[in-house]
Amino acid sequence: MRRHARTILSGGVFATAFFLAPVHCAHFLQSALQNANPIFSSCYFQPTTHDKQFVASSSFLEPSLRAVRFWRSVGPIVVHYKFTELWFKAAHVDPQVRRETWDKLHTIHAQTGLKVILDLRGLFVKIGQVMSSRADFIPRQYVDVFSSLQDSVPPWENERVKEIIRDSLKTCQGLQLEEVFDSIDEVLGSASIGQVHKAKLATGETVAVKVMHPNAEKMFRDDFKVFRTLCKVALPGWDPILRELEMQMMTEFDYNNEAHNLICVRNNMAKSPYANKVVVPEPNIDLCSKRLLVMNYLSGKKLASHIEGNLADILDGDVTMARKVLKAKQQALFHSNDNIVDLQSKGFLHQLNVILGGSNKSLSTASNCIKALQLAAMTNDARRKLSLLLDVTGHQIFNDGLYNGDPHPGLSLSSEMCLFVKLALTFFLVAIGNILVLDCGRLGLIDYGQTRTLRKTDRLALARVVVGVGKSTNLMDNNLHEIADAMRSFGFKSQHSDDVTTAKFAALYFDSDNAGRELGYDTPQKYLQYLNSIDPMVEVPDAAVFVARTSFLFRGLGALLQQSLHTSHHWRKHALAALETNGDGRPLYNLGLTPVKYSMSKEI
Repeated sequence: MRRHARTILSGGVFATAFFLAPVHCAHFLQSALQNANPIFSSCYFQPTTHDKQFVASSSFLEPSLRAVRFWRSVGPIVVHYKFTELWFKAAHVDPQVRRETWDKLHTIHAQTGLKVILDLRGLFVKIGQVMSSRADFIPRQYVDVFSSLQDSVPPWENERVKEIIRDSLKTCQGLQLEEVFDSIDEVLGSASIGQVHKAKLATGETVAVKVMHPNAEKMFRDDFKVFRTLCKVALPGWDPILRELEMQMMTEFDYNNEAHNLICVRNNMAKSPYANKVVVPEPNIDLCSKRLLVMNYLSGKKLASHIEGNLADILDGDVTMARKVLKAKQQALFHSNDNIVDLQSKGFLHQLNVILGGSNKSLSTASNCIKALQLAAMTNDARRKLSLLLDVTGHQIFNDGLYNGDPHPGLSLSSEMCLFVKLALTFFLVAIGNILVLDCGRLGLIDYGQTRTLRKTDRLALARVVVGVGKSTNLMDNNLHEIADAMRSFGFKSQHSDDVTTAKFAALYFDSDNAGRELGYDTPQKYLQYLNSIDPMVEVPDAAVFVARTSFLFRGLGALLQQSLHTSHHWRKHALAALETNGDGRPLYNLGLTPVKYSMSKEI
């Protein structure tokens, strides 16, 4: 049987060589194009240049050449996997040998996949980040290798960034870079669409400058076409995820929208009870454009980095071990085996000892009260920050009708809603990357590129659901018929209209998945599948999906902090206030979500 595995691997090499024949022809065509027109060489065929794929070109061949580069690397990998799969079926290979062979293939190709991502960047960086967060169905080798993409994408050179800023200022404001900026300093963050720099204006003010990569929007559209083809060939289960990503990302290519969103949210927060607890950056509208966003600089650390740093201090400065602990807890959100369920039920100190393998004696002895107290203090501090974020979000949802989050298409099929639950957990680490712990102790709320408005009718319909679910931590103590009626008024529709099951859906979407764990369903998606097997939910309003996603994001962060969150309990006071101010919230129709563009007004 082990001979089978070696044959499979070597056979994959022959199959790869066979596949490469037409690819070499494509490479020959590229060489001919280079010789015919030097611009192709400067723009596309210098592997040592990090940003070659972003260079603007009017050539109609740009998408095709980028696709060739993708398939030249990924095509042989697809063939190798497909060949192995066919061989397994034909040779009836032993399951153990299959597992060993798959592990070898994953190990071989994971690094190649990372090289392709870093070479092409764009959409492929975002896909790599999603894959690195999906330990539930992505092979471990890919998760481990792609996890480096979660920290930051290798940034562009400073000179290239200055050229983008210079071009934007000259084209949109008629200004020279030297008139506006005294310096463009270090990179604060780099992502697939753009990157953020610390900078100093000529006036002496320190600002953050968000710069969009050239040609980013067109490149993303072309890359979606390429990856959609890959999904058809080799990743059929990824098609819904790809549609979700496309809906999410194609709204982010105009920084004018984000600047106006910041103004709206900033004004709302200034009038809220949380004005002295959170900070939203103020954009400099006179300097903003589609590709450039200038805003005041908030000095602090990302919430995730803050938690990681505090944990590292407790572990005697061991940052690597702190990351290992947090990564293990993140993966526990997706895995579904008894060991992880048992681990989640134990205390944080015990979890640390298990993850460290008992090698750290200071954590393995109950007598070391200092470490235990430090862990307790760290956890309580993080929980207080999480509680504040929940309250701020509740105020934004029910009072302002304007808050941060990713757009999501209307879902009507239960299978797609299961996908949504997984995606919500996938993006929760990205979400907390948009929260800063400032030097002054307040929380900084940044990145409002995808802000949406929740209209009055939907806000009040949602408020009735949250008020009903949040009355008691035990769902069965609540008025299930009242909750089910509120859900149906909101726009939910199930196949059998069962009140009890509909109320359980409400609790899962807007409160907690504890009921599922009590029944033995260790992940929310499994519990959702169970509920759909009883009374399938056939219609889910857009507004509900959007808010439910936010609830899952907070629950994911709570799980990292060993806290079982009930989001409706935090939001209930805001929901009650909305109903008392505006009526009982029984809608005549469902309006859904409307993207924020340039209007700063809202429906009252």
